[in-house]
Amino acid sequence: MRDMMRHLMKPVEDRVRLMLSRAIVGLIDDNRTAQALQLDLLSDETQDDVERFQNYGFTSHPHPGAEALVGFVGGLRSHGIVFAVEDRRYRARALQQGEVAIYDDLGNMVLLGREAITVTGVARVEVAAPVVLVDSADLRLGGEGGAKIARVGDDVDLGTGKIITGSDKVTAA
Repeated sequence: MRDMMRHLMKPVEDRVRLMLSRAIVGLIDDNRTAQALQLDLLSDETQDDVERFQNYGFTSHPHPGAEALVGFVGGLRSHGIVFAVEDRRYRARALQQGEVAIYDDLGNMVLLGREAITVTGVARVEVAAPVVLVDSADLRLGGEGGAKIARVGDDVDLGTGKIITGSDKVTAA
């Protein structure tokens, strides 16, 4: 009786065991409405066109060699869905508890830090908008220790170029 139950449960046990898997990302097709990945799973198992779920408002195009967590609906290896893709080669490190970062493989990063929001661009950072509003009591263009800059409405001695009245909170290095 015990052997018969074991025999009957074997297919169910196998499907449950095969429901989740780690994989290595191969090819990426980012031209579809849902990104499709080629994955290397178990030895000698490659799956093509596996749909990758991504959170609304966030998307990425991983490098081949990244790792993926794949679920198989009903344990059927023919219907895989990628839940997450990780690439430890490029992961941002040394964040403090509670910090969040958006980053890439080049070192570009938006860090929602404990003390400040920091945007790091390895080449340059572009802001493109019809209007850019900066509301700050202390604006430092070019870093710390720059010269004061006159704002619209500040009194300036036209002979010397010195700011007579106005904020000392706007500077440029």
